[in-house]
Amino acid sequence: MPRKDPHRWSAHVNETSDAMDLKPDVFKQDDPTAIARSLKRSAEHSDRRKASPFRSAMSMLTFYINRAGHNLSARRRKKLEAAKDALRHEFKRD
Repeated sequence: MPRKDPHRWSAHVNETSDAMDLKPDVFKQDDPTAIARSLKRSAEHSDRRKASPFRSAMSMLTFYINRAGHNLSARRRKKLEAAKDALRHEFKRD
């Protein structure tokens, strides 16, 4: 049975997969450290994740960056890439 809107598959994945629950608009924050801390908090408190908290958090961040693709401005992409470094720091994986 085809879905109603095939262009919204990523929203479907976030809602129905074993992905962790995220704070609304977490990826719209301006501070990379705040994004990383929010992802860490969500990953550590999630009952739905299958991987380690670090891997789950990094996967969600990478998933968002990849899905946004060319719609991300250079400034926004730079902040999200900086959030990856901040996430590594938060999990002491420098």
